[in-house]
Amino acid sequence: MIAPNIKSQNLHRYSTINRLSMHYLLYLHLLKMMNMKGYEQYGIIPVDYGTILTNLREYKSPKDKVSKLEKSGDLIRLKKSLYLISPTLSKQTLSIELIANHLYGPSYISYESALSFYGLIPERVYSVKSATSKRSKKYLTPIGNYEYITVPEHYFSIGLNQKIIRDSFAFIIASPEKAICDLILSTPGLRLQSQKAMNEYLIDDLRVDFESVNAINPEIIKECVQFGYKKKELELLYKVLLNINQV
Repeated sequence: MIAPNIKSQNLHRYSTINRLSMHYLLYLHLLKMMNMKGYEQYGIIPVDYGTILTNLREYKSPKDKVSKLEKSGDLIRLKKSLYLISPTLSKQTLSIELIANHLYGPSYISYESALSFYGLIPERVYSVKSATSKRSKKYLTPIGNYEYITVPEHYFSIGLNQKIIRDSFAFIIASPEKAICDLILSTPGLRLQSQKAMNEYLIDDLRVDFESVNAINPEIIKECVQFGYKKKELELLYKVLLNINQV
């Protein structure tokens, strides 16, 4: 049984991070809108259909204009009613992490995608993986493939970071420790019975390079353990990371 106050604290934690992230994005939007006109003002941040129509209200038929912009490639459709301004038009490099946060939520970047972002694994990740408290979902977009994997709601908000990139945008991503926990929880049939087996899983299977990060925080693992999902494996992970921290 999960203590109600723990669940409430975790949900509040995610809500606070998410609220700060969105406030920061809106603040940056306002700064840019002072000097930019038209739909290109949205830069690399996904924008909904209604907002685009409002911004094109001076046209005789805003809906026809949206269709023309999509056909010309100036607008990229990510899914129904969600668009992205072409990087050719915005003159900005797209962020797959930012897109992932907006495409389906609540969600945060995790699994191999987070480990790759931190430079902890050598492999290039072709599908952006996120954790969500909603049902699992996949999107195939012109920008790339996005996968969302369900995690328990009361476990969801542990170990999340808000990354602010070049003072231009922000997104929510799992800490390295939480990303590994998510991988262990989401891998069917994964049963590790010893610290040696856990160490082999991290080094040989995932090929994690812990020297790529300044510090590991095993306490995040400890917080995940209390929810009881693959408790034995997460306890082994906690002990292994504790030993790595002491080296």
